[in-house]
Amino acid sequence: MRNDVTKINDLLTSRRVRTFILLLFAVVVGSACPASFAQDSTRQTAQSDADTPPPIAKPDHDSPSVDIDTAWSLLTSAISGDPKHTQPRIQALAALGLIGSSPRAAKMIDDAMKDPDVDVRTAAVLSTLPSKSRSFIMPLRALLDDKEPQVAVAAASTLWKMGDHSGEDILAAVADGERKATAGLIDSTRHTITTDLHNPSTIARIGALQGASMLLGPFGFGITAYEYIHKNGGDSARPLAIDLLAQQKTKPIHDELIAALGDKDLGVRAAAAKALSDYHDKATSAAIANLLYDPKPPVRLTAAAAYLRSARAVPLAPAAARPAKKK
Repeated sequence: MRNDVTKINDLLTSRRVRTFILLLFAVVVGSACPASFAQDSTRQTAQSDADTPPPIAKPDHDSPSVDIDTAWSLLTSAISGDPKHTQPRIQALAALGLIGSSPRAAKMIDDAMKDPDVDVRTAAVLSTLPSKSRSFIMPLRALLDDKEPQVAVAAASTLWKMGDHSGEDILAAVADGERKATAGLIDSTRHTITTDLHNPSTIARIGALQGASMLLGPFGFGITAYEYIHKNGGDSARPLAIDLLAQQKTKPIHDELIAALGDKDLGVRAAAAKALSDYHDKATSAAIANLLYDPKPPVRLTAAAAYLRSARAVPLAPAAARPAKKK
């Protein structure tokens, strides 16, 4: 077991992994996003989050029912928070993606798809993919004609990954770099394709947002997530390594994930909580519940969704199912 834990620690602190991820973001972020967008997101996170102490344990008297109520309260409050501060709402939507198959979570995601803010709508679209619930198909199709290109492309690509090709003409237009979709497309509804959809900087920004969402899922998406982690002293490579290692359901890795819940790096804590949501024993659920009182908002929100899954307080999403063993 000692050797297994040593290997895990080596992977988590691998300079090669860290260097690769940071170089990837340096290229994507540096070339993709307008300076104004980066400045706005930095200013917003600076205003909404100050230096805070390490995580604290939850009150000893809290019962599972209290923890469930606390978890839902955290997510609901963040979603319905101040419209001028979008980052907490984006972080809550990223967390809700873990439990999108829950009717309550699905309703909050569906409502967010109609939000006036383009980034909130985009985050809502991206949050539907983990559950792959068919109930999201029609709301996603409605966003194929969204006035903001990044929302339309996010909806088209998400539908495609769900096996629905309703936005094929949008994806083809992006691929072809033309103002109209290829005439040879068959069985594809024609949607509004603006000139902005072919602007290189716009397409690059869309790519950065969706690419970062895969690496920084617990924190929402895009540049705001990247800046949030680095502003708070986090390391984007370690959460990615944890996400990959968590696919192996072994006791040494489980023990390492439990220990990571107390890590000083907020990204590691959130990634560990997310990974542990697939374990449904009382001890694991109780360990996740401690992070409901974490000083960092994205960690609290990720832990809230992870706890609801671990405690079986919501239906389990298909994406969380363990892969079948090959015969």
